[in-house]
Amino acid sequence: EEEEEEDGAEAVEEEAEGEEAEEVADASVASLKEVQDKTFVEVRLPADVVAESQQAWQAFISSASSREAAGEAIYAALFDSAPSLQSLFKTPRSVMAMRFMNGLNSIISAAASPSALKTQVETLGFQHLDLEVTVPRV
Repeated sequence: EEEEEEDGAEAVEEEAEGEEAEEVADASVASLKEVQDKTFVEVRLPADVVAESQQAWQAFISSASSREAAGEAIYAALFDSAPSLQSLFKTPRSVMAMRFMNGLNSIISAAASPSALKTQVETLGFQHLDLEVTVPRV
């Protein structure tokens, strides 16, 4: 009987820890609705968000005739929505399209691991140090 009580207490404690981790993840995601330019911390995305993002990404890739075509679609969508950014890109369109594709793929692949996600985002950030990336431009 004592063992059952201990098992029950452990289960309640584990459930509380799980709920607490979920609340932290929800708070973390909520804070990302705005550009964070003062802190750079690991982000713990909820498992359902990661799964849905990865499924949507795979569906997008599968819907394109090739990875190059998918990259071109991303490139076109970006510049249709923010034409002012076009002058910042000096690299040929086909090369940039694949860079967008590979960058997004890396981020989405790392989404389940806060440390890996942070490393991917940090790497992309360092690749843009020569540009004046500001909150209004993002």
